[in-house]
Amino acid sequence: MQAAAPTLASELDARLIALWKSVGRVQRHELSRTAASVLTSLRDHGPQRVTALAASEAVAQPTMTTLVGRLERDGLVERGGDPADARAVLVTITAEGLSRLLRIREARAAAIEARLADLDPDEREALAASLPALGKLAQEVRS
Repeated sequence: MQAAAPTLASELDARLIALWKSVGRVQRHELSRTAASVLTSLRDHGPQRVTALAASEAVAQPTMTTLVGRLERDGLVERGGDPADARAVLVTITAEGLSRLLRIREARAAAIEARLADLDPDEREALAASLPALGKLAQEVRS
């Protein structure tokens, strides 16, 4: 029995995973990927409840509560009241959290730039041409 030929989706998935792993090593000791993702969500979408953060990261609420506690201890987020619901708590990114995200992004960009330097001009051009399509693939579906 012959193995099925790889599809564009499976090839793209494999390469994205490999790239993410190699670039993720740059900031390995800075923050976990989940912590960085939570900070990015707070930066991009504003203050959120722990339950919303847990849902967006596909982790259990107690797991997110623990992570938020660590981020708060490190001065990267703050917890505060929700003006819409006095019983609820909102998590907000701090200036230090924003600064940390910027440092991580700069380190990842430098790592990618070093890898891009190994490509020939045609390969770099092909990657640049694919950015709009990759942007469409990366758009979050919000209901």
